[in-house]
Amino acid sequence: MRILLTGASGYIGKRLLVYLVEAGHEVIACVREPRRFHVPEKFKDYVTIFKVDFSEPVDLTTAPLAFDAAYYLIHSLSTGIGNFSEKEANMAHIFVNYLNQSSAKHLVYLTGIVNASDDLSAHLSSRLRVEEILGTGTVPLTALRAGIIIGSGSASFELIRDLVEKLPVMIAPKWLNTLCQPIGIRNVLQFLMGVLGKEKYFNQHFDIGCKDILTYKQMLLQYAEVRNLKRWIYTVPVMTPRLSSYWLFFITSTSYNLAVNLVNSMKVDVVCKPNNLAEDFGVELFDYKTSVAMAFSIIENNTIISSWKDSFSSSLPVGSLEEFTVLPEHGTFTDYREVVIEANDRERVIKNIWSIGGKTGWYYANWLWKIRGYLDKLLGGIGLRRGRTHPTHLERGDVVDFWRVLEADRSEGHLLLFAEMKLPGEAWLEFRIIEGQGVTKVSQRAVFFPHGISGRLYWYSVVPLHYFIFQGMLDNLVKAGEE
Repeated sequence: MRILLTGASGYIGKRLLVYLVEAGHEVIACVREPRRFHVPEKFKDYVTIFKVDFSEPVDLTTAPLAFDAAYYLIHSLSTGIGNFSEKEANMAHIFVNYLNQSSAKHLVYLTGIVNASDDLSAHLSSRLRVEEILGTGTVPLTALRAGIIIGSGSASFELIRDLVEKLPVMIAPKWLNTLCQPIGIRNVLQFLMGVLGKEKYFNQHFDIGCKDILTYKQMLLQYAEVRNLKRWIYTVPVMTPRLSSYWLFFITSTSYNLAVNLVNSMKVDVVCKPNNLAEDFGVELFDYKTSVAMAFSIIENNTIISSWKDSFSSSLPVGSLEEFTVLPEHGTFTDYREVVIEANDRERVIKNIWSIGGKTGWYYANWLWKIRGYLDKLLGGIGLRRGRTHPTHLERGDVVDFWRVLEADRSEGHLLLFAEMKLPGEAWLEFRIIEGQGVTKVSQRAVFFPHGISGRLYWYSVVPLHYFIFQGMLDNLVKAGEE
């Protein structure tokens, strides 16, 4: 079959693409920014990239129209606290109009469980509204409704991981007593594949979840058991939704917008209505603890395929990154440094550059970088807690703490990062290996484009620190791993 896959660069989409290709399907991957979408070499003959933004009408003269089925995996949960609902509805209408002109015979939508339609959060209400809009099209719809998805890199799993790993004792809000029926990512993908193209499931919706029905408190404690950690959790009734959101925001790597929307969703029980999908497809439903253990097996082996942190949902709203790949030539402040290295040290130094941030740190004065991260959180930014998905591998679009990778050409030794922290301007950090006239150098360039007087004052206030931080970082980066 030929499949249109929306949200192909997202957490679910990247993983589903692998399942589809390995099952023999041809995939049209819908992405907003093709330069930050990496297709594994072995899949390139089976994947076509379609650059599209469903927030705008689709140009039907250039868009692919010949495909058999489509997956709708688009959402805007983290783009705002109150405005994402209209954005999601608008995108759904645009997508339906496009799909109606295609040859598709089936549409599959992954959404959220809606138990109490009269008491839904804004997030779940929006998901239900999108489902209703998708159902108005001429292409039959199958909606799979899931609660919390447990898998390496999922937003929900990373939130649980942050809380349990960092806090031996938690004074938590009362919504931790809300019931939820989670599901492992592998089971989600099995269900998404199972319903594809089967008329038996057309124009229906199904709840999917494991057999465990747990409170959020139980999920935290069972996670601790899997990790052999002793944890104590006490719930209090006085923590308001706003305080709960701040609690998640400052302790975990989530953005504030995502924290607000998650808290609002967690106040409502999310339990599956029974169905026979698992029996129909022969799916073995993993219990919660098994899903957690499987996620950690992937993390420990550094084989994470996708992470919510690398999606734009973890970022500040900077729009498209394409506009930032060319650094401004005028009106900027620059800190430039370079060091001569031995030619045979080239690969070792590139490995150090590609390992920067995350657990490796920034090679010098990591405590200052952490303070900058805490200040960013206090200002409503993303801080340092996102880390990075893989310890030594980087691609365009990946996250490195509060930076985003714009360019990552390992063969050329060129890495360009763009700052997503709260700043009165735009900032870049660039590393290059320069070779010529028998000399090999490592260059490090920090560029800042200020916004008005506040931006200039910011630069001048931190200039005294640059000499120590940037020079120390470059010196240690070059020396790391020397025998």
